[in-house]
Amino acid sequence: MATKPGIPKGTRDFSPVEMAKRNYIFDTIKSVYALYGFEQIETPAMENLSTLMGKYGEEGDKLLFKILNSGNFLNGIQPEEIQGEGTNKLAARLCEKGLRYDLTVPFARYVVQHREELTLPFRRYQIQPVWRADRPQKGRYREFFQCDADVVGSNSLLNEVELMQIVDTVFSRFGIRVCIKLNNRKVLTGIAEMIGEADKIVDITVAIDKLDKIGLENVNKELEAAGISEEGIKKLQPIIELSGTNAEKLATMKSVLAESETGLKGIEECEFVLNTLDGLNLKNEIEFDLTLARGLNYYTGCIFEVKALDVQIGSITGGGRYDNLTGIFGLPGLSGVGISFGADRIFDVLNQLELYPKDAVMGTQLLFVNFGEREAAYCLPALAAARAAGIRCEIYPDATKMKKQMAYANAKAIPFVAIVGETEMTEQKITLKNMETGEQSLVDTATLIATIQG
Repeated sequence: MATKPGIPKGTRDFSPVEMAKRNYIFDTIKSVYALYGFEQIETPAMENLSTLMGKYGEEGDKLLFKILNSGNFLNGIQPEEIQGEGTNKLAARLCEKGLRYDLTVPFARYVVQHREELTLPFRRYQIQPVWRADRPQKGRYREFFQCDADVVGSNSLLNEVELMQIVDTVFSRFGIRVCIKLNNRKVLTGIAEMIGEADKIVDITVAIDKLDKIGLENVNKELEAAGISEEGIKKLQPIIELSGTNAEKLATMKSVLAESETGLKGIEECEFVLNTLDGLNLKNEIEFDLTLARGLNYYTGCIFEVKALDVQIGSITGGGRYDNLTGIFGLPGLSGVGISFGADRIFDVLNQLELYPKDAVMGTQLLFVNFGEREAAYCLPALAAARAAGIRCEIYPDATKMKKQMAYANAKAIPFVAIVGETEMTEQKITLKNMETGEQSLVDTATLIATIQG
């Protein structure tokens, strides 16, 4: 017996229904990006390994999928080298290319490589799959999509404002209620300075970023384990537990960070973004959240994260300001700010809340039953007219039993079926059946089209 074929762990097949849902997500995000003047680019699935290595830290390098060189990839490699311990050095000789780990590093490479062709500020979006040699588990895949948008070559905080508007617009279109959380790397740096632990900024923020997951007591234990002094932890408590309106939180932090120039600059940036958005009538809540701390070795200014309010799930969008995207490729000082929508998590949220519009996931709208050669020939002009009117339709290719053809329509959830026999051809009409109600009517082509469109 032949072995049943399969796919690699951490990858997925997508059915027609799932693809309709995913395309609804991608098309919605694309349309909003385009509304705000972002232009689409794509980069190759594989990059030179030299482009990828060293950009994600030691752990990230281990998760890169490396591609063996074409032909005799062992050419020039001695047996003792294969048995040696220098696997990274050997991989560099066996593999000149790798699958992209994210969209950010390829984008940085793109900007540097095409710098002379770009008009700054450059507003780009990119929706493509990425690959990570991670351990597959629930919600974590080796192949998944990212939906990124970035503005590079501008320091203006209006970019942050517009990205928040994009987030608000996208989730309003999806019908998902969200809270947009905002913080600033400079504020977090100021807090670390204020408690006398400036060199422990990463440890502090990694710990407080877990507040929602592990609670205050465990956050304090992590801070203690990271070597933060008892006095420093005590000073952090009112900051971690800060509540009130955005304006009240900002006013409190201005007082707390009065001695930190960096911290006050971060408060000023957050204040501008929040005050500007106040006058733009966002449909979703935006919250100044001091416990938000994402990728702090990467971001340098405002950072943001989006949480769904009606479903228990992690962040479904995130992003922030960075000051040196292209410095890794020899073009320093090019500031940027970006966001990334988590398509897979959005897919899960829309499923749980049953928010997919019926039209978005519907495939064929109309099936023409096939009773034979003459009947099929009669149907073809009507089929062409329906398609010209934008109706998704098909004719059953084989003249087979009516029961089989109706079962096909039911299995594919096709809402309308067109039936043509001797009576219909004599009267120059078509019997249109509504598969949901069972109602049938004898109509001409124009009425058939109007009924389905209506």
